[in-house]
Amino acid sequence: MNGEKGRLGRNTEPGRGGIGIRELRAEDADRVLEIYQLGLDTGEASFETTAPTWEEFDAAKLDRYRYVAVGADGDVLGWIAAGSVSARRCYAGVVEHSVYVSPDAQGLGVGAALLDAFIAATEAGGIWTIQGGIFPENTASLRLHARAGFRTVGTRQRIGRLNGRWRDVVLLERRSPAVV
Repeated sequence: MNGEKGRLGRNTEPGRGGIGIRELRAEDADRVLEIYQLGLDTGEASFETTAPTWEEFDAAKLDRYRYVAVGADGDVLGWIAAGSVSARRCYAGVVEHSVYVSPDAQGLGVGAALLDAFIAATEAGGIWTIQGGIFPENTASLRLHARAGFRTVGTRQRIGRLNGRWRDVVLLERRSPAVV
């Protein structure tokens, strides 16, 4: 894009810290799933333990609002995507998101850059609520989301088991002030 503003409404070329944001493409599949699996391997990202196939991932996520963060060398550093929360028309403006950052890129602003681009794109697309669930032990993700304007709705206690251990999930949401 040669530094001009793209559909994300922001500069998608690598900026401060060498991080650029662009739409996720099919050729990113292997790296996206690798980052996903690395997150799952921590035991602090999801109840899932194995990343899905690309076909499963692709089918579970909306076609819109899929982005990757790339370094100056073009390497994918992280990704963000969303799924619908319901097929009911009244929830058309509500999505559930996932954001994953490569362990090598954590602490560099990748998650914040992805969330910023995602929020701008969803608001432009008429999405009024973004929700997500995070394990309470994942304090870095909870801080990231709080800085992006998410609020804690509540905690689902002992909602599921991971590796034989009951886990809580903190429910977060961000209500857009721009979509009324």
